[in-house]
Formats: sequence, structure tokens, C-alpha cells
Amino acid sequence: MTITDVAKAAGVSVATVSKVVNGRYGVAPATYERVMSVVTELGYETSLVASSLRRRRTNVIGVLVTDFEPYSAELLKGVGAAAHGTGYELLAYAGWTTEGPAVGWEKRSLSRLAGTLIDGAILVTPTVLMPDTSVPVVAIDPHTGRGGPSTIDADNIGGARAATDYLVSIGHRRIAHLLGRVDLESSHLREAGYRASLEAAGIGFDPGLVREGDYRRSTGHDSTLVLLTGPEPPTAIFAANDLSALGALDAAHELGVDVPGQLSVVGFDDIPDASSVSPRLTTVAQPLHEMGAQALQMLVGQLNGDDSGRLHHHLRSTLVVRETTAPPAR
Repeated sequence: MTITDVAKAAGVSVATVSKVVNGRYGVAPATYERVMSVVTELGYETSLVASSLRRRRTNVIGVLVTDFEPYSAELLKGVGAAAHGTGYELLAYAGWTTEGPAVGWEKRSLSRLAGTLIDGAILVTPTVLMPDTSVPVVAIDPHTGRGGPSTIDADNIGGARAATDYLVSIGHRRIAHLLGRVDLESSHLREAGYRASLEAAGIGFDPGLVREGDYRRSTGHDSTLVLLTGPEPPTAIFAANDLSALGALDAAHELGVDVPGQLSVVGFDDIPDASSVSPRLTTVAQPLHEMGAQALQMLVGQLNGDDSGRLHHHLRSTLVVRETTAPPAR
């Protein structure tokens, strides 16, 4: 459907239709109503690219992710809820494809979208620092930690310590750790929290109890099989995220290891599957909806002229005890 089709159906000029759909003056009320009636009937919509070139604004915010997995999906819910009433629409865009390298995906995505499709962007776990961007940007949990644009993250060290401290408090001494992605700062911080908790409890660090998790369910499963079939299996596992923790539950079920009777498991994130799996997963809850909402609010503030500089918000993580943890079997 084109603007010419609308003009023909309404019996007016293309210039008149353009004035109506772009909110410009000089159109009689009756003509305006007739044109809008035809626009609604025919389902006409102006081109975002064309209108952005004319107005230098699209009123669209991009939410750029590497992939639509549970973590980013929960952040998107928070962004979407906060966008209501702001006058901005959202464009969710997965920027990492198998054709291109993982590092730098956000730069490639911004170069495609900025200025013609989006006015600003929320970047979820960007891989590189971006001190200068063509549009305002807020980064959630950047790979390299704080720096570059405004950022939002959760307390990774504190959350990991809370998880490991809890396992120690109920009697566990052989506590394994499934690592996160090696390229993410959050992964290193969670490992640091795990180590700090062991040290505070006087438990020696055992590198044999640390395995890859990669934030993936399949990797968590495979690493847990190795841990549980070794000569001295752990009595508890702290996984760097819920997906790898769910993989640990899969492996325990496959081997006939009772959770939590013979093995306790703790995750990190509190994605929806954590509370729907059986047994329900004990985990560290990141306030994912709040993180997404704050990112949206920060970005809208920048777009509306808030010149307060780069901001860095650090939100609290909270241990949520459910059904996958218990004292070790005697």
C-alpha cells in the first residue's frame, strides 16, 4: 500500500496525505478525517526510514541482543513494560549471526540501525567498550564491565558469595562450580565470589571441582556428568547461570543421583524455568525486569536531553531458596 493509493481513495493529492500522516498544518478537519479513515481502512503506514530522513527522528528504541534466549527475553519484558507512555516504540534485534564473528556484533548492528531506524539503543551484554556512538546507548551487563556508555548490572560477586555461603551453612564442603562464559566479566565475578566464600569458610580451593558451564544447558550437563562420575564427586554445585544449573539437574537425573538428597544445585539469574522445573531450582535472582526498565528510563532521559553524563547502576542480587538444596547426606 502506497501513499498514492491513499490519495486516490481519499480523492486528495499526495501532498495532502503527506501532511496528514506527518502531522503538519494546512489541512481542513473534514479532509483530515477522510484521509485518516482511508489510512485505517487500507492499513497504510509511513516508512520509518523515509520519515526519519525527513524528521531526523524515528521515535524507535532498539534493544540489541546476541540471541533471544531466556536472559535477554526477561530483560525485554522489563524494557517493554517501561516503554509504555514514553512515546517510543521498540525494535528487538538479534545482532550475532553465524556469518559474522561474535566480538563486535553491537558495532555492526548499530551501523545498520542507528539514525535511520532507531534513535537510541539498549545493548545487552555488549562485547566491546564503545566510548563514542552515533546514537545514545545504555549497556546491560557489558562483557568488559563498567566503562564506555551508561551501564546497568547486578551484584555478581555478592550473589555468588550468597549462593556459596548458603551451601556452606547447610554443611557442604565439596562444592563444585560450573563456570560462565570466559568472555564475560560477570562470569569472572561469579567465580571470584565462589572462591571468596570458600576462603572465608576455610575450605581449600580445588581446581578439579571447577568445570566449564559456558552459560549453556548442554555444557552444564556434560560437565556435571564428569563431576559426578569422578572418584570424589561433589555434594553441591553452584552454577554460574540457571541454564547450566538445569543441565546439572539433567545429568543428575540421567545418573540416578537424587536432588537434593545426594546433590544440591544452585543457579544464577532466576529465569522462569528455574521456578517451573521439578524440583524447583534454588538460585540467585537478578532483578532482570528492573534492569531492563531502568535501562529504558536512562536511555529515554538521554534522548530527552538529560545531560547528566554516563551513569552506572548496580542492582542487588538475592538468593532464592527452593527445592534443589539440602544438607549433604551423612
